[in-house]
Amino acid sequence: MEFVLSVLVGLFFTAAIYLMLSRHSVRIMLGISILGNAVNLLIFTTGRITGIVPPIIPDTMETLPGGTANPLPQALILTAIVISFSFFAFLLVLTYRSYQDLNTDDTDDMRAAEPKDQPVPPLGY
Repeated sequence: MEFVLSVLVGLFFTAAIYLMLSRHSVRIMLGISILGNAVNLLIFTTGRITGIVPPIIPDTMETLPGGTANPLPQALILTAIVISFSFFAFLLVLTYRSYQDLNTDDTDDMRAAEPKDQPVPPLGY
């Protein structure tokens, strides 16, 4: 099971990087969203996937028994899902407004605020 999830994490990272290298802002936004899901799945995979014993401490013990699922990655993932959803909503609104103002989602065509006759900045130091 962990091998399958590891391969899926690699596929998510590959797809996310491919989409983020695009010139179109909608693809960049989807790549960022997939990257967040890949990180969540990576944390979930490294947090020991065991469903045998729930992470509840019985009254007779002081620590978790062996073979339990680690509750910390689950809590981190729940927090990351909320944050990534709000970030995705912000990016969605930002992309929509930029498309309304500039009538394009191509990032090379969005350089309307840059002056055209300015010299190129120095490339080396």
